[in-house]
Amino acid sequence: MNPTILIVDDEKNIRRTVRMVLEGEGYLVEEVGSGEEALARLPDIAPDLILLDVQLPGISGLDMLESLKKAKGEQASRAASPDPGVIMISGHGTLADAVRATKAGAYDFLEKPIDRERLIVTLRNALERRAMAGEVAGLRALTEGRWEMVGRSPAMNALFSQIAKVAPTRTRVLITGESGTGKELIARAIHRESALCDRPFVKVNCAAIPPDLIESELFGHERGAFTGAAARKKGLFEIADGGTIFLDEIGDMSLPAQAKVLRVLQSGELSRVGGEQTLKVDVRVLAATNQDLTAAVAAGRFREDLYFRLAVVPLKAPPLRERREDIPLLCRSFVEQCARENGLKEKPITPEALAVLSGFEWPGNVRELRNVIERLVILSEDGIGVGDLPEEIVAEVSRKNRPERAVAALDLPPETRTLPLRDLRDLVERQYILSKLEENGWNISRTAQVLDIERTNLHKKMRALGISRDDRREPEPS
Repeated sequence: MNPTILIVDDEKNIRRTVRMVLEGEGYLVEEVGSGEEALARLPDIAPDLILLDVQLPGISGLDMLESLKKAKGEQASRAASPDPGVIMISGHGTLADAVRATKAGAYDFLEKPIDRERLIVTLRNALERRAMAGEVAGLRALTEGRWEMVGRSPAMNALFSQIAKVAPTRTRVLITGESGTGKELIARAIHRESALCDRPFVKVNCAAIPPDLIESELFGHERGAFTGAAARKKGLFEIADGGTIFLDEIGDMSLPAQAKVLRVLQSGELSRVGGEQTLKVDVRVLAATNQDLTAAVAAGRFREDLYFRLAVVPLKAPPLRERREDIPLLCRSFVEQCARENGLKEKPITPEALAVLSGFEWPGNVRELRNVIERLVILSEDGIGVGDLPEEIVAEVSRKNRPERAVAALDLPPETRTLPLRDLRDLVERQYILSKLEENGWNISRTAQVLDIERTNLHKKMRALGISRDDRREPEPS
């Protein structure tokens, strides 16, 4: 579809002349005589580009441009396409006007009488720039979607609240949690919500770098510092200067490298391997580990002073088994992502399949769940049902939910042998429902799915058997 150009000029002859030129080039053209009319019609016209006169009756062209810029900032999160580019035109333009227009986001500034060839070239370049901006925005949205944190459980809501408090600061954060729980997502969320969001975010996987190369990777090296060092190389701390560096799996870092990291945290200074020059860097440090660093400190594998420097604010990524109510939401999000990334159509997941997925323990946490969902999106036909799930997941959930196994595991006192059948049945049913509520974090909907009864029926049984949240077991002290 040909681009739409909006001409905003109070001189009718100018509008008519420019319209003839642009329509001759195949553009769709709309024209108005004032800034007020332009702002009123803008949503209906939805132009790709605006030719805007500086001197207008009422609101001036420069004031209108600044209004557009302000509206762009307020609506950026809702924008479905790039904002229209703006080219200013004037017969009495000054250098001050040109500077103000450029600061407000104008692409170019043309003087009247407008040269036909320059107008055409400027329009073409502005439209190409707008198209590239749209592509970049689309790619950024696609990329950031993969790093989006998903969850509505109490554990995730508490984590979101902590991130919101710590992100605007420059303090260091130590993120702990099992493998696959999304520690990198937390680090990226902190960076994204900080004042450094437009500065570099540099990730370092300390476990993936050989111990003899970790110092060179982090701090760089000079030419000839060691065999193979054919040229000077910047370290990742230098590359992250002014932004955020994320030290993932920092528990695997060697003690010599830990000493140099400590120096950077204390003084902001570093030296390249083989170099004598001291360099200053300003970097926010986020770190993560799936190890118990306090135990590593006690064992002498991790420096205590570095641990205290890193763990100014500790955050914990909850394992998936502690936020089971998020599993259906995660599944739908992963289906959408995997379908988009692989060029496939989205496939619905049946409630029965979601119940099975929610009942699995997921030792690999969110990473394992995502891998399973990606496999299902690729291999399943029109939808994802229980029959499409991996056999080991279905078998494990079936064994866990088998009633006779659960009943055998109930802790019933010896005197129950003398109870009447009805009382024993009520006692066993009460204990069984309590055990399922505990397994599912007292999520009524998911427990009803596991028990294969309606949610309202479960509420009735709980009332009849005297089950309330007062029966919820307190977590054992760690």
